[in-house]
Amino acid sequence: MLKVLVLFLLLIAGIVVGPMVAGHQGYVLIQTDNWNIETSVTGLAIILILSLLVILLLEWILRRLFRTGARTRGWFTGRKRRSAQRHTQSALMKLAEGDFKQAEKLLSKNADHADQPVANYLLAAEAAQQRGDEIRANQHLERASELSVNDTIPVEITRVRLQLARNEDHAARHGVDRLLEVAPRHPEVLRLAEQAYIRTGAWGALLDILPSMQKVQINDQAQRDALQQQAWLGLMNQAMADQGSDGLKKWWQNQSRKTRQETALQVAMAEHLIECDDPDTAQSIVLEGLKRQYDDRLVLLMPRIKSGDPQSLEKALRQQIKQHGATPLLHSTLGQMLMRHGEWQQAAEAFQQALAQRPDAFDYAWLADVYDRLHRPEDAAKMRREGLLLTLKTNPSA
Repeated sequence: MLKVLVLFLLLIAGIVVGPMVAGHQGYVLIQTDNWNIETSVTGLAIILILSLLVILLLEWILRRLFRTGARTRGWFTGRKRRSAQRHTQSALMKLAEGDFKQAEKLLSKNADHADQPVANYLLAAEAAQQRGDEIRANQHLERASELSVNDTIPVEITRVRLQLARNEDHAARHGVDRLLEVAPRHPEVLRLAEQAYIRTGAWGALLDILPSMQKVQINDQAQRDALQQQAWLGLMNQAMADQGSDGLKKWWQNQSRKTRQETALQVAMAEHLIECDDPDTAQSIVLEGLKRQYDDRLVLLMPRIKSGDPQSLEKALRQQIKQHGATPLLHSTLGQMLMRHGEWQQAAEAFQQALAQRPDAFDYAWLADVYDRLHRPEDAAKMRREGLLLTLKTNPSA
């Protein structure tokens, strides 16, 4: 702009000075219908220069006026922004102190002018929910939703969190399902999904997200395994509630071979079948599990199985004794199985071997019953006395 002005002035100076130096200035005639304006070239140049100066002066005045308005607006806006920053910092301290009412008030005040207005409104919504004001929480949440055009995930996460806090479990599950479509590996989404699925009994969905939870390291391996077991048990309960033993067996057959080889699931499945009065299927699962891998939990189920083929269970127990040694649990279980069909002498020998390795109040009681059957009252009384002393020793308050 300055360069153009300088060139323009030089041009005018040339027009004015040139004719004067040459000894003749010439004239300029401007003719209209009613007027004839005649002046020299020098006069015209002076008029143009004065006109340009007047225009520049007017431009400067207008620019100052508009700049003053912008500065005034900027001062007010900056004041609100600084105020919002101070309020946000104070609100964070109030949140740490547990003063949710004051925190909500500070977070929502001038929140539109904060550095992150969406974050302010979301925190204000959670603070309002903490003090039980659902109406205010919803208002803050809706305002945050209006402001978050490009990234709605934080808003939806907060919405689900508030729904879980209000025990709106099915609404929370619906929200989690939508979040998983756009952010399937978001850590907080997965945490909320875990809660929502457990509360609504969505065990299949819980199993589906476990691989993602493992990839982003949500919980440790033991906790994830516990969640998996909980989900399997939930599915078993649903199948049993819907179709009883037939539903359980159908569901079990539909699982993969790897799943059916999980010992914890075999134990749970056998327990459910015993509850459904299907001891034969429960026995087959227990025996199949023991063939693959020994586990005390499977052995403990044997006395509860009232199948029509107890000899198979006894045979499996004796096989386990040969493979794993004469453990107290195996001998105690064998004694209980022998009691069931009246083999009292062999049962007594089994309990004696179990007690020889470790004292147990239940084994003392069972052996006393066996001695009664064998017409050995003194031995039976002695076993009951030993069992009582052991109980008093381990539980003095009794």
